[in-house]
Amino acid sequence: AVSFQGLRILAAEDNEVNMEILAEVLRSQGAQVTQAWNGRQAVERFQQSAPFSLDVILMDMQMPVMNGLEATAAIRKLDSETAKHIPIIALTANAYHEDIQKCLAAGMNAHLSKPINIDCAVRTIIECARTAKENG
Repeated sequence: AVSFQGLRILAAEDNEVNMEILAEVLRSQGAQVTQAWNGRQAVERFQQSAPFSLDVILMDMQMPVMNGLEATAAIRKLDSETAKHIPIIALTANAYHEDIQKCLAAGMNAHLSKPINIDCAVRTIIECARTAKENG
């Protein structure tokens, strides 16, 4: 079985119930979860983290203050190696082709549709983290 033992994940999600479920599932798999409640907070949490102290960002697309696309673009523009290479995975209820294209165009590595399928999420997150480590 694949586990998230030791994976450090920044989860950006504005819905309290969704965040609770997401954090619970990730923690039950052994991950450490840092929570952000909107896109701007996600960017700030990322900036405040030590270099390479986060492995993956899960980014909800529909958030107040700054949406997932804006937050991803802002993180990718930051002047750090981590910002350019950290895997950012979209969490979206819209799994249409054009939405996925927008995610990738903003600098995201993958997307997961809501409601989250945990097996799919585990595979995607592990895959993205592994690829980042190989390329980093």
